[in-house]
Amino acid sequence: MDKKGVIELILRYLVLILLGLGNLAIFYIIFTPLTIYPVYYFLTKLFDPVFFISTAPIPAIYFKGYVAHIIPACVAGSAYYLLTILNLTAPMKILKRLGSLAFMFLLFLILNITRIVVFANLVPVGYNYFDLTHQLTWYFGSTLMVIIIWFTNVLIFRIKTIPIYTDIRTIYQEIRKPKENVI
Repeated sequence: MDKKGVIELILRYLVLILLGLGNLAIFYIIFTPLTIYPVYYFLTKLFDPVFFISTAPIPAIYFKGYVAHIIPACVAGSAYYLLTILNLTAPMKILKRLGSLAFMFLLFLILNITRIVVFANLVPVGYNYFDLTHQLTWYFGSTLMVIIIWFTNVLIFRIKTIPIYTDIRTIYQEIRKPKENVI
């Protein structure tokens, strides 16, 4: 591994550590409005009337006699962080990395907005349906969604490396490489 490769490896993991500081605030700052406003837009197309009740600290949308609080778990900042971890721990060229991240973030955002709007449609039908589907997707759906997005990303971007493992294998091979005799 040359000096450039070592610096790139250290930078990737340093960025991951920095992004994780502050309770993933950067993900929530970016993705909260990107989640709330489209949800509000689609709910206005489905229900009448729809209002924003509050925007801080927890945004809420009123529709059909119900109040939907868009809490941080709905925004799923940790899922965006997990997608970032998978991306940054797999060695790849910078343009492929940026395209891969953009694809995964956009796909997750679309699926997440769809999920919230579908759940909002279940509330007027019956709270029991909402509660059951919400619990199932909370425990299983989010993880499954991230896994499917990652493997779709691997296929589309032809990623041949394995997150973390490829870096560890590369470091191990560098350590085991026979040293040249210096005279």
